[in-house]
Amino acid sequence: MTHRLPWGAMARMAGRRTLFAAPVLVVVTFGVFALAALSPLDPVKAYAGAAGLSSSQADLDQLRVNLGLDQPVIRRWLGWVNAAATGDLGHSTVLRQPVAEVIAERLGWSSLLAATAFVLALTCGTLLGVTAARNPGGWLDRLTSAVTYTLEASPVFWVGLLAIWFFAVHMDVLPAGGLTDLDSDGITTAQVTSHLVLPASVLGISQLPWFFFYVRQGVADALEEDSVRGARARGLNQWTVLLRHALRCGMLPMLTLIGSRVPELITGALLVETVFSWPGIAAATVQAAVSVDFALLAALTVLATAAVLAGNLLSDLLYGLADPRVGFDG
Repeated sequence: MTHRLPWGAMARMAGRRTLFAAPVLVVVTFGVFALAALSPLDPVKAYAGAAGLSSSQADLDQLRVNLGLDQPVIRRWLGWVNAAATGDLGHSTVLRQPVAEVIAERLGWSSLLAATAFVLALTCGTLLGVTAARNPGGWLDRLTSAVTYTLEASPVFWVGLLAIWFFAVHMDVLPAGGLTDLDSDGITTAQVTSHLVLPASVLGISQLPWFFFYVRQGVADALEEDSVRGARARGLNQWTVLLRHALRCGMLPMLTLIGSRVPELITGALLVETVFSWPGIAAATVQAAVSVDFALLAALTVLATAAVLAGNLLSDLLYGLADPRVGFDG
């Protein structure tokens, strides 16, 4: 008997979450403007750069008026929200180009890095978790657990610097950073792939422990269930029992992990992109924060918040599909 997918219930749940997300994003953008206004950094001097050192106070005040920074925070925020509602995200004062262009140029590279790292963490974490759960307390379980505990405690930027020293400097087998070689005439798939290996691996390794622990515990618990024991009693191959029966049950708790890992993935990507000079959103985020670029900060914060909310929604949808008893009432 075949079961139809509950598309209607899924759509209603997605609609409710979208309605909830709208006011959250509005509040988040106001928080960005308010906190940026309290920053001791002066966006006018950041915009003027070296020329600001020799400019008179009158010139700086006029530049402040030209940039609209003399207006109250609430007015600047309302102006940005009204413009953003029409698709105009404003102009970046630090990068001197429309915010939409900044995001369009960099979002693809950040997405490539994050997606590759996520797939790597999910695949390797699942395989290691299943292998460790096969014999709880055995030498392989103790070894993999010790390694993953160490990785979990290691700062991602430190792992990145260590990877650069070993693979790029000491072994000289992978590039240390960037998107292409310095003498390259253009962007090629081969060069992007080679430059992606280190940052994606470091970011993936930083997320791997969470998937490992969830899968290991879930599979170990599933192996004690009567249905899995019955599969063993029927004489099924051990790996068949692990992958087809225990893993299916053990994956349910891990589905909730997907959404909760999005904030950590974004934070880790910012650090990794900075360490490896990857031309993604991270560099723009750092520049926007240091220069108090209101429009760019607000847009990037909305983007990150939307990614977190979308990740949580995806987790709930996947969990509801995997376990119909949960449903889509959230």
